[in-house]
Amino acid sequence: MIDFIQLQKIIKDQLDEDRLVKTIDVAGDTLELAITEASTLLDMPVRKLEYEIVQQGSNGFFGMGKKEWKIRAYPRIVLKTGTAELILSDTAAAEQEKVIQDRDGQAFVHKLLEGVMLKVTPPEGKGKPVTDYQALQVLKIRDIKDFDEKLVHAVVADAEGQYVKVGTFDHKYTEDSMINIDIAADEMKAFIIVTPPGPHGCDLSLESITSFLKNNKVVVGIKEEALRDFVDSPVYRQAVLAAEGIEPKNGENAYMEYYFRTDQTKIQLRESNSGNIDFKELNIIQNVVENQVLAKKIHATEGIIGRTVTGKFTHSKNGLDIELPLGKNVQAASDGDTVLASINGQVVLINGKINVEPVYTVQGNVNLKTGNITFLGTVVVTGNVEDSFSIKATGNIEVNGTVEKAELEAEGDIIVHQGITGKGTGTVRAGKSIWARFIENAIIDAGNTVIVSDGIVNSKVDANKRIICHGKRAHVVGGHLRSSEEISALNIGSLSTGTETVCEVGIDPKKKEQLDRLLEHKSALEKEFEDIQLNIQSLINIQKQRKKLPEDKEQFLRELGQRQLTLNEDLQKTNEDIIELQDFLANITVSGKVSVGNKIFPGVKIIIRDVVESIRTEYRAVTFTLENGLIRSGKYEEPDKESTKGPEGYM
Repeated sequence: MIDFIQLQKIIKDQLDEDRLVKTIDVAGDTLELAITEASTLLDMPVRKLEYEIVQQGSNGFFGMGKKEWKIRAYPRIVLKTGTAELILSDTAAAEQEKVIQDRDGQAFVHKLLEGVMLKVTPPEGKGKPVTDYQALQVLKIRDIKDFDEKLVHAVVADAEGQYVKVGTFDHKYTEDSMINIDIAADEMKAFIIVTPPGPHGCDLSLESITSFLKNNKVVVGIKEEALRDFVDSPVYRQAVLAAEGIEPKNGENAYMEYYFRTDQTKIQLRESNSGNIDFKELNIIQNVVENQVLAKKIHATEGIIGRTVTGKFTHSKNGLDIELPLGKNVQAASDGDTVLASINGQVVLINGKINVEPVYTVQGNVNLKTGNITFLGTVVVTGNVEDSFSIKATGNIEVNGTVEKAELEAEGDIIVHQGITGKGTGTVRAGKSIWARFIENAIIDAGNTVIVSDGIVNSKVDANKRIICHGKRAHVVGGHLRSSEEISALNIGSLSTGTETVCEVGIDPKKKEQLDRLLEHKSALEKEFEDIQLNIQSLINIQKQRKKLPEDKEQFLRELGQRQLTLNEDLQKTNEDIIELQDFLANITVSGKVSVGNKIFPGVKIIIRDVVESIRTEYRAVTFTLENGLIRSGKYEEPDKESTKGPEGYM
């Protein structure tokens, strides 16, 4: 809302600007011709002009005493307020400017053969309606004298936006408005150039303009809405676009819609639940599974034929088709458009072809540059695996360098060409076998065999079948080794170390570990059960003394009773699981053996099944077995060479 003070300032500022507004004096035989001439000289539509009549024209008497119409014209004044426009004009010939979405009603006069036609449009939004005075002013500008004022009032009151005959005029054909046409060389556009009518001439109607265009072979893309506006507010002696052809549109080429990242340079950082970014989780590898949809072809589209304004057809091109970008380990689906993975692995786009690689190779170390690696296939690392990083693979893992305090987990084999330095917490787990040059301060778990060439130091090593440590410097010093069938090493223990070395065979390490966890869990449950019983008994004693417990103590007693029932059920289930595992371990048919090719030192503890033997004296070239419930030493038995044979290409 603009208050009076603001309006004063706006008007003052605008009047200062108006002093610089260009004004011209124009003369013409009629007022309309003078206004049209002013429009041409100022290069703006009539509706944007303001004018003052300097001299009123006269036809004289038989040509004697004839006077021209003289006007002083200038651009219409518009006050701009930033959010709206205040139009300071009451001239009936001017079309009111739009203020945001509001529009005043308008009045138009048209001279046709039928007579003088008046059209009044209704206002829009908060716009003002046309008044009788404004309509009469428009008639006056066009020098219309013979009209029915009552009919004018009715047209203004109805404001239906249709031309209605309200009067007549003295028509002369020689003064009619004239029209010319200009068609562009490519026939995609047609322009009309219209000359103004004389005082006794007719204006052009929409029908006459469209008929003229069609008679001149302009039949396509006629802009009827623009021409309708032109009829109401004509622009004379200027080229006005009257028709525009339909441009041809070439079809879109076929393309592939990929369902994986094709730009391998983009790193996808993962945010933790706490909002921190884990820079080890870079998500560089895009794993896919067999028969997963990788991409789909979007078919080319046909071109759309265009037409010139004269109706001629213009050619377009159809989009180009493409072949499916099938690379290695991918296939086309039955629809012929979809690309599927043939195997599990990493999907990559190489030279425009989709490939699924069963092996992911890290050139260099696994570190912050690569992040943690999770891959549905085999992972090969040409360097080291640095501290705190992990590799998880459904195939094998092969590391040409060293595995530090890291986590490796594979469903297949794990091969470490140098060694594993776990620093107490590093973990390596394989579904099958593990090969390494040495293992130090690490946690090792193999579904089959662990084979080491140089030594195992202060490590926890579990293997479902065998642990083999043979080589020129092969020592097992410190730690706990467990396997079901065999532990075989060149040397076990040491005279100089105080760390205990335990070799345990004849058990299933995983089942044994599961049993140990269950026993610990049972112990914790029994301790909690005992504490609950003491608390319940204390509350019962208080209840006997006071006859009634406070509400909070009563609630606590109920909660303890419920927890006691839950613990009882948990204890029962845990006992059943313990018995089942104990039966399984007791029925293992393999008793296991521990073999030493060179020396076993005092202090080493050997466990076969449930029999424990602490070595008190040094032995050479010996194999320990279980006989009649006792651990016996016998002739050294070499490990099976087939079981120690490494995978192809290793050591």
